[in-house]
Amino acid sequence: MGSTAVAQPEYLRIAADLRRRISSGEWAPGEAIPTLRVLTEAYGVSEITIRNALKLLVGEGLVETRARAGTIVRERPPVHRMPADRYRATPGARSTPYTRDQGIGWQEYRLDKRFERVEATPELAALFEGEAGEQLLARHFVFYDNDQPTQMSTSYVRWTDVADTPVADPIHEPWPGGTRAQMASLGFQVTRVTESFTAAMPTELEAATLRIGAGIPVLRYTRRHIADTGRVVEVAHPIVRRGDTTVVDFVIDLKD
Repeated sequence: MGSTAVAQPEYLRIAADLRRRISSGEWAPGEAIPTLRVLTEAYGVSEITIRNALKLLVGEGLVETRARAGTIVRERPPVHRMPADRYRATPGARSTPYTRDQGIGWQEYRLDKRFERVEATPELAALFEGEAGEQLLARHFVFYDNDQPTQMSTSYVRWTDVADTPVADPIHEPWPGGTRAQMASLGFQVTRVTESFTAAMPTELEAATLRIGAGIPVLRYTRRHIADTGRVVEVAHPIVRRGDTTVVDFVIDLKD
């Protein structure tokens, strides 16, 4: 028995064509695309069909609607590469892995931050290789590049390691050198960093915080800072970035 082809909904076909025209440069970033009336006449469909197609493109972050300006092609954010050696700090440098990822200076970097004490869930306990219920300091961050939010994370450290130290006070964030420098100030020499990556569609909170459309995937990863003794001293779970403009570079040296 032969298969029966299922016709593609009209709004999907129109969205694909509009997407193609945007990517080809027919409408430049900041330029308005044709009005609803013009598009309905050009494609020979109802206004609701055009609205559904545009809604899809808005969700993908390709266009945005503005009062009295119509539907505008959005600026495409730059691609940021995350090199494999970004945790190799330069001694005394006023930077962090984030600023090196973004290629920005210290004055262009800003953090929103919120600290709270929490108990380790079974998942966090496994990442710390510790016990569930252990007291942790959860540090919630939103990272800004020139007032544009590009990354969010929750970083956990053991409360017994940071209690009554500057690391536990958000006033000291951002900390030059990042987490590795913080751990050094506590007497921990970090010699290993592990990262595990996944990709998914954003939650409502992630889309709102990073100012992206609901149709733009995000890259989520879990990072652990491990001291030379084997002790896990920090877990960031998760770190979230928009996935369409983030490239993670790995270098694998193969030796005989």
